Amino acid sequence: MLALKALQRNKLRALLTMLGIIIGVGAVITMMSIGEGSKQSIQSSLSGMGSNMITIRPSSNEPGGVRLEGGNIQNLTEVDVEALKRNAQNISAVSPMASSSGQAINGSLNWPTSIQGVSPDFFDIRKLSVQDGIVFSEEDVKKSAKVCLLGETVVDNLFNNGENPIGKIIRFNKIPFQIIGVLEAKGQSNFGQDQDDIIIAPYTTVQKRILSTIYFNNIYASAISEDASEAATEEVISILRETHRLRADEGDDFSVRTQAELIETLSSTSGMLTSLLTAVAGISLVIGGIGIMNIMYVSVTERTKEIGLRMSIGARGIDILLQFLIEAVMISVTGGLIGVFLGIGSSLLISSLLNWPVVISETSIIISFIVCAITGIFFGYYPAQKASKLDPIDALRYE
Repeated sequence: MLALKALQRNKLRALLTMLGIIIGVGAVITMMSIGEGSKQSIQSSLSGMGSNMITIRPSSNEPGGVRLEGGNIQNLTEVDVEALKRNAQNISAVSPMASSSGQAINGSLNWPTSIQGVSPDFFDIRKLSVQDGIVFSEEDVKKSAKVCLLGETVVDNLFNNGENPIGKIIRFNKIPFQIIGVLEAKGQSNFGQDQDDIIIAPYTTVQKRILSTIYFNNIYASAISEDASEAATEEVISILRETHRLRADEGDDFSVRTQAELIETLSSTSGMLTSLLTAVAGISLVIGGIGIMNIMYVSVTERTKEIGLRMSIGARGIDILLQFLIEAVMISVTGGLIGVFLGIGSSLLISSLLNWPVVISETSIIISFIVCAITGIFFGYYPAQKASKLDPIDALRYE
């Protein structure tokens, strides 16, 4: 009660002292909310592409064991795809991919985009759905048919006034394609990529008519279940080493990644960034704690006579210590409570204005309260102890 009355006598000073704690707690909760939201959004987005998906990319081993991926390396062919389909027991679907960038043209309208040549299995592997029209067949793949499906972004830029693109002919790098379907919109990925800015066609068509190559950029596969991903990966490595005729002492000239590995890696990176941002935001809590210590020192000095008077009528050192310690904790916890509301409000505002994913967890709120209490005790203890050690006679004489 005495601690509360003391704070009420100096409301403005107490509020200014709380500012560091308020800002610190608000910043910590906001950073943790953004970090957790980003983490869950990444997991959800990647899982939506197919949690069982396995990606195979060409790579090469340089002397010294350094692996170089992508670029101009070409070593994945139809032989690899057929071997995987024939021999992999833990894989349910396989699709090669040959891609190219270029200009899509419809009459006077044009749009720079990319075309991906795949097999029909690709739609199941990547969990792609068709909004209108149909998917090309294996027969279209065998015939290298000039048919395609468009993403929503390509449709919007090549066709005006809601015109139905199904059955229309567009050109991609001067090659005519008949549109047989439109993909369901997927929006932007977590990496800022427009997932609807794409054309999908049979891989044989893209290989022969656009790229003039027998090689694939990637091979996508789907494990029979998420639990079988590891076994499927081992099978893929074994089969491709055999088709590529690699000796036992040679490294792989390809890389195999599962969706689970990618999710784990990105989640780990997101977690590290969240921890870093939270630690930076937590610095303001330390600054707030220093402010509490400073103001408590001032309070002890101002109220030296009051302390001496209380001691002279029977107050013990522990009573004085608890009074000032409770004041420090009350300042800290009250500031923390205001900071929680500030952090929740800031998180919701950021989500609303910037469309960022946020997840406000109970853990961040509980941790903030615990940190506030510890901060009040830690930074308030020394000034409180100094007050409890005062000599009553000297305190009464203090001017």
